Amino acid sequence: MNLDQMQESPTVFHAEKQGAGMRVLVVTAVSVEKEAVLRGIGDTANFHVLAAGVGPVAAAIGTATALATDKYDLVIAAGIAGGFKGRAELGSLVVADEIVAADLGAQSPEGFLSLDELGFGSTRFRADEDWMRRVVEALHKAGLPVTTGAVLTVSTVTGTAETAAELVARVPGATAEGMEGFGVAAAASRCGVPILELRAISNPVGPRDRDAWRISEALEALAAASSVLREVLT
Repeated sequence: MNLDQMQESPTVFHAEKQGAGMRVLVVTAVSVEKEAVLRGIGDTANFHVLAAGVGPVAAAIGTATALATDKYDLVIAAGIAGGFKGRAELGSLVVADEIVAADLGAQSPEGFLSLDELGFGSTRFRADEDWMRRVVEALHKAGLPVTTGAVLTVSTVTGTAETAAELVARVPGATAEGMEGFGVAAAASRCGVPILELRAISNPVGPRDRDAWRISEALEALAAASSVLREVLT
């Protein structure tokens, strides 16, 4: 996405209450993603949608703040993302089975060393398997193109074929690339709340070619997926 144009201050949406049910926090990066999610879920009190800002730090802060001030049963990191060629096509959806901080570690003469290899912690969070299965089944039933796989969180968007290939080699299950998922997952995990990540694919991961981006189509796919989330989670 064009982050220069889209970045904004964190905001949160609270719908009018329409009844009881599980409470879901949806964390996006920017307003256009938040608006797409809101178009899908409509007016329901079960969902609160947060535009926390771009990158894992802003996402973690926004998520942690929301979880400290209210109670939720599930957290979903949602937005548009890049898809790895042959794994997630433009306009399709990806539901993460694993959320990976792909560039958190150190460079060495032998190559990249992850935080795990350095012995300083973990760069991976597993998505909640039960909710992941339910959401994927519902998306399939709705006729929406969806796949599961690792969604990578990076602080620098990939811009070359070489870096894309390196990421796939480093994380064999890599399916999509975003900038917020790991931060959202870290905050949710610390608070003991299950996590999902849902991405709509707007561009291929690789050489930076803005003419190839399909942001509008991805946002519509995100809205369609969000309407399915409402049916599954309320």
